[in-house]
Amino acid sequence: MKKKTSVIVLLMFVAFTAFPAFSQAQMLASKGNDSGVMTKDSQAKLTPDAVLEDLMEGNKRFTANRPDKIDMPAQVKATSKGQYPKAVILSCIDSRVPVEMLFDQGIGDVFVARVAGNTEDESILGSMEYATAVAGSKLVMVLGHEACGAVKSAIDEFEAGDNVAHLLGTIEPAIDKVKGDRDSSNKEYVEEVIKVNVQETIDDIRERSPIIAGLEKEGKIKIVGAYYDLHTGAVSLVD
Repeated sequence: MKKKTSVIVLLMFVAFTAFPAFSQAQMLASKGNDSGVMTKDSQAKLTPDAVLEDLMEGNKRFTANRPDKIDMPAQVKATSKGQYPKAVILSCIDSRVPVEMLFDQGIGDVFVARVAGNTEDESILGSMEYATAVAGSKLVMVLGHEACGAVKSAIDEFEAGDNVAHLLGTIEPAIDKVKGDRDSSNKEYVEEVIKVNVQETIDDIRERSPIIAGLEKEGKIKIVGAYYDLHTGAVSLVD
């Protein structure tokens, strides 16, 4: 009997040590259904930090060209019954920044709001409030990117009508905070303005949305800034 027990214990030890430990994000990313879509239960179990880890791990898969295999027809069918996205991402409209792809996310995983220069207005704020306070998303991300055309145009004080002027004017506070010659041909200067603009947008979200700011203070959501490198496909967090 002792010999049989020892064998069982040995087999259990081998089973546990033969596989690497799973992170919280990896464990919670198992959505409990064949289609792999987010459910109300899987969303509820996620923490803001776990969602951020999941997105960054997805970007690593994207840059390594090893995306998860997604059954798109199954996800289309499953999400027709409802959606429980884990995050809301505010991105530029730039066609080179395919948000769901670069984070290796499936249908129903993330809300995506897009506007040139990734700044916020009342409609964007309302959308983010819906995503977090109503739909239960745990992470708000503002995603800037390398060589942003909107930022360059704002630096150059491009003129093309009232609507464009209004849009580029939302980037002006970031330009004012960056030292150096106002020069869109200076890559370092442009990159700094892009990253400061991300932080300015985050500050504005906190100031202009008591709902989102309150959820952050309660620890129910996390607000982060990020930067996408067009050359490598990598996303880095902006402090």
